[in-house]
Order: sequence, then C-alpha cells, then structure tokens
Amino acid sequence: MRHQNSVLHDVLQRIPWDVFDRLVEQHRSDYRVRRLSTKDQLVALLFGQLSGATSLRGITDTMASHRARFYHLGARPAQRSSLSDANKRRPSAVFAELFTAMVGRVHRGLRRAIGETVYLIDSTGIPLNGLSQDWAHYSAKVCGAKLHVIYDPDADQPIYAAITPSRSNDITTAQQMPIEPGATYVFDLGYYDYRWWAAMADAGCRIVTRFKRNTPLAVVAELPLPKGSAILSDRIGHLPERQSHNRHNPFQDPVREVRVTTDTGKILRILTNDLDASAQEIADLYRRRWAIELFFRWVKQNLKIDHFLGASENAVRIQIIVALIAFLLLRLAQAAHRLVKSPLAFARLIRANLMHRRRIDQLLDPDPPSSQDHRQMAIQWN
Repeated sequence: MRHQNSVLHDVLQRIPWDVFDRLVEQHRSDYRVRRLSTKDQLVALLFGQLSGATSLRGITDTMASHRARFYHLGARPAQRSSLSDANKRRPSAVFAELFTAMVGRVHRGLRRAIGETVYLIDSTGIPLNGLSQDWAHYSAKVCGAKLHVIYDPDADQPIYAAITPSRSNDITTAQQMPIEPGATYVFDLGYYDYRWWAAMADAGCRIVTRFKRNTPLAVVAELPLPKGSAILSDRIGHLPERQSHNRHNPFQDPVREVRVTTDTGKILRILTNDLDASAQEIADLYRRRWAIELFFRWVKQNLKIDHFLGASENAVRIQIIVALIAFLLLRLAQAAHRLVKSPLAFARLIRANLMHRRRIDQLLDPDPPSSQDHRQMAIQWN
C-alpha cells in the first residue's frame, strides 16, 4: 500500500530546513540538549498554531496520540515540562531569523518593480497577564506587547516584524526598520516624526500619512481638483520649522496636503512628499492601510497569540514569531494548491484535516469508497 503523508507533513515541507539547521548550529540551541531538540520544539509549536491548541497540555497530549505520524515528520512528541523550559530558555533569535529567511524566499518571487512597491507600516497591541509584569508592564494593572509589522498588501504577507513591550513608542521601533529605497510607505499618526520622514525622503521613498489636526501648512500652491470626487482640496506647502518647541525640523522639502471626505463623512488631511501623482491616487494609497488592519485581525482570530504558553519575554517572542511562520506556511500552501480562495476557509480546512493522511489538493473530494470485500461479513461494535 502506498504511504500517504499527513496534511501537517505537507505544510511543514515548505520550511527551509537547511536554513533552520544552520541557525540551530549558529546559535548552539541544541547544545547539551537531551530531551527536546529545537526542531521538535518548532514542530510542536507549529502544530499548536495550526491545530488551535491553547495550552501546553493540549499540544503535548494531542501529539502523543499521533506519535507515529510525527515520526514521519522526523520529530518526537514533546513533554509538557520540556516544551515549557525550551520556550523560556532557548534563544528566540533562531525562530526570528528563520522567519526572516522565509520572508526573503517567499517575497523574492512576488516582488514587483521598485517604483511600484507599496508597504504598510503599523503595530497592534497584544494583551498579557500579570505574570509578564517584570518585562511587559504598561501601567500598574496592564501588561502587554506590541507586534510591529511592515506589510506588503500585494503579496499579502508581512516582510518584517518586531516585538516590543507595549510601552515602547512606535516611531522608536520604526527608526530601526529596514527601508527599501524608492518604495512607497503608508502609515498613520503613530509614526509622526519629521526626522524619520526626511531620512525616508533622502532614500527616494514616497511617504503617505496623515497630518495631525494642529499641524499648519505654509501653502505655496493650490492644485486643480478632479470633478465629482471626494477630494476637497489639493495644496503644496511647507511643514513648520520645528516639530515641537525645541526640535528643529530637518524635513524642509515641499509636501502636499490632500483633504478628502471618507464614506462616513470624516475629513482626512493626507500628507505626502509626492507632488506629481493625482490627488485620487494619494487618497487611494492611504485607503490601502485597511489591508494591514485586516491582517492583524486575521492573525488574532485564526492563530494563537491570545493565550500564551509562557509568561517570559522569550516565550512570548517565540510564540508570536512561530504564529507568523504559520501564517507564511498557510499562504504558501494555499498558493500551491488553490483549493479555496478564502484564506480563512483554507485555514479552517487545514485545521480540520491536520493529522489526516490526505493530499491537500484532495481535501474537498469525497472520501474514497471502502475497499472491503462485500463477501466478507461486517461486524458492528456498539
């Protein structure tokens, strides 16, 4: 009889295991390890993400019931205490660098001409309980982390991620993000920093964001408006010489203000350093920010970053990073098989069949007929 691997085996084949093995060696994450290798840990955590398990016990007990199928993955079921210790102590850099390597491989084939590249920057808060108070306290009663992402809406994937305590300022993290010269970056008011904008403009980047309500514009030109659109005004001018009372503004290039009415009647003041594109194109670019909000919502609803398997900073970082790796794996599997169009429906289909020995492209097919000989007597056990 021909052996058929499980759905989980098919999904995990998309991990660059050669890169992973190099990272394990580089960080010595398996040094003097006897019970749970780094690969066993990664497989266990990915199994938890893809199966929807919400606890260490849920992961380890379910894995134990499928021990033979994990053998074909080259991994061993984890013990709860060993998995807990690994999440607390094993360097999160192994998983973070694996995510970066996977992003580079996936995105390389999807990348367009530089001038057409649009990236969205934003962060989302992740609540934590009081056990993370020592590193993630925000106030006396609130603990949390932030996931900062650069997102490519055309490729439908994050290309960069960073995790910080929630008290960290968004712009502080953004200043450490890699910037691709010539690309377009769209972001909101959390990244309001003239110095950072100037650095991006010097790299040839186009920026699209919002004016703060109290930021004046020294207008030097009024541009004509398209007829029948929601554009209220289109003006070129200069930002104030100082961002605050004591900080000089290094961004002295002319900028553009496009005022537009949203579907709800709200008026937005959109800022860009692109003086040539149409006002409608600028408004449409800012509207694309909604894609990263949908990404955050999808991850929170379909992967496990609401219940954490450990309270330490290392354990939280590993779990969030592995969730992003699981997102990439699902995207790759969906693109390869095109079984259903909806990412949500595909994720649910994988979860329901995760340990079944079936091909992903046949998950919607009816079960094959029984091969039992009709001349044999069947006994029904109640």
